[in-house]
Amino acid sequence: MSIAYLGLGTNLGDRKENLRKAIEAIALKMDIYQQSSLYETAAWGYTDQPDFLNQVVQVETDLTPLRLLNFLKRTEVELGRVENFRYGPRQIDLDILFFDDLVKNTSRLQIPHPRLAERA
Repeated sequence: MSIAYLGLGTNLGDRKENLRKAIEAIALKMDIYQQSSLYETAAWGYTDQPDFLNQVVQVETDLTPLRLLNFLKRTEVELGRVENFRYGPRQIDLDILFFDDLVKNTSRLQIPHPRLAERA
């Protein structure tokens, strides 16, 4: 089993409800150990959009990092995410921030998350 930290964000619709549904979906697949408080951040990249409501969760998972990423991307779609344009507004955004002590840099997956410092 591995420990991962996931970043959750939303800036469309009922943001608190979006985060609640995301946590509910994640909890069906893995154990959630801790949840941060909710915190609001300004949009990054494309700034002409509503602020984001964010949360971090610590999970224990038996998924590999790539399978975890695939699960998170499927969950985003199931929760209503529609790809519009890079850094655009979104119903839900689910990212892997850390995965154990892994450092990985591929075209599909970067751990730790490459913009972690900007999200703090």
